[in-house]
Amino acid sequence: MPEYTGRTIKEAVETGLQDLGLSEEAVEITVLDEGHSGVFGLGSRPALVRLTPRPSDVSSDASEPTSEEATRGETGDVGPETQVSSATGVSLSDSSDEASASVPELDEENDAKRRDEVQEVLALSRDFLQNMLDFMGLTTTVEASFHQPAQEGELPQYYLNIAGDDLGILIGRRGETLASIQYLVRLVANRHTHRWLNIEVDVQNYKRRRERTLQALAERMADRAVRERRTVILEAMPARERRIVHLALRDREDVYTESIGEGDNRKVTIIPT
Repeated sequence: MPEYTGRTIKEAVETGLQDLGLSEEAVEITVLDEGHSGVFGLGSRPALVRLTPRPSDVSSDASEPTSEEATRGETGDVGPETQVSSATGVSLSDSSDEASASVPELDEENDAKRRDEVQEVLALSRDFLQNMLDFMGLTTTVEASFHQPAQEGELPQYYLNIAGDDLGILIGRRGETLASIQYLVRLVANRHTHRWLNIEVDVQNYKRRRERTLQALAERMADRAVRERRTVILEAMPARERRIVHLALRDREDVYTESIGEGDNRKVTIIPT
């Protein structure tokens, strides 16, 4: 199960919930180490917690199932979306460049206040990210959209895609730079709204393209594991990418998946049944 650190237990839990894209009610929290502040920073030790998704609750982008849970995990396509112009803050249709005052359609239980909250979060997150990119001297446009949860227990997703040329610098090695940018955007939005928000930051749809690549890789390596009757070990991946592999193979009866290793060296193994 995923483990997270922070200066305090609360901060470690906050980091984990943001990474998993789940609410606090959707996970079981185990405190592994309460941490220690030290004296004048000396001898300090971060708090360490483990967050375990409750049964039937699967993260929208970053939680990692293991063993049999991994092969039977849940996933789904993103729901209805609306794009928001970084210049005007109003919605844009996929098929038109003309600005529209419409906001994401929500179910009947959500009222005008909820729609205003969605628009506020989109504008706040987009503007902060756009200002940060401008400060970096990059010519970019931030496209913002809102997605309804695909599965019970998931949080709605606020998706920010950075468009522009030569933006590889924003992705970094194994997506580490992009993960840091996403953390900053989530931190600002969460502190402003005082609640957990599932905000996904992407660059030129890199994450979605990477997801398709990993799904194809998982199928090829599963076929190889079955053909050669041996366990295949993939390269080390971050939690979000390991989850994609787990879910890609969950319905296959001829293989199952497990994760091995610790920290940055954690890998997915594909094992023939």
